[in-house]
Amino acid sequence: MTTRFEVGRAIAAEPSRIFEILCSPDGHVAIDSSGMLMSASGEPASAVGDRFTIHMDREALNDYPLGLYDVDVVITAFEPDREIAWTVEGQIKPPLGHVYGYRLEPIDGGTMVTSYYDWSDIHPDWAASGVFPVLQEGALSATLGILARTVAPGAPRPGA
Repeated sequence: MTTRFEVGRAIAAEPSRIFEILCSPDGHVAIDSSGMLMSASGEPASAVGDRFTIHMDREALNDYPLGLYDVDVVITAFEPDREIAWTVEGQIKPPLGHVYGYRLEPIDGGTMVTSYYDWSDIHPDWAASGVFPVLQEGALSATLGILARTVAPGAPRPGA
């Protein structure tokens, strides 16, 4: 059974520019392809354990009528210009336990960005719920496209 998606894309921007977006609460909202992230508050992440709040609306997925709600993004991996990952905590108890993240690898002309979504360690109470994966693999690819447009508008992909 699949419990992790990974997709990659070469982006014509330096890792530091991409990492800046990925650390920023507003950056998360700006590149979201799901339509669930409405706005954010808090400071950019700078270490494991940092957190910021994302104001959500699940209506975009048209699956569960959760209305407007907030989640805290809790940073679980932080290596400047190389990797950032997080889990989310909110009103749902126990916390779901899924992880989202990005790995960045410098390449000629830019960065290979790998987006991943891992639900292998979800809380057992959620394992049989049928809600995972919350997002499909295509959403990760679409977010990478938005990220590319955000940091390198109109630039051709490295290696293309």
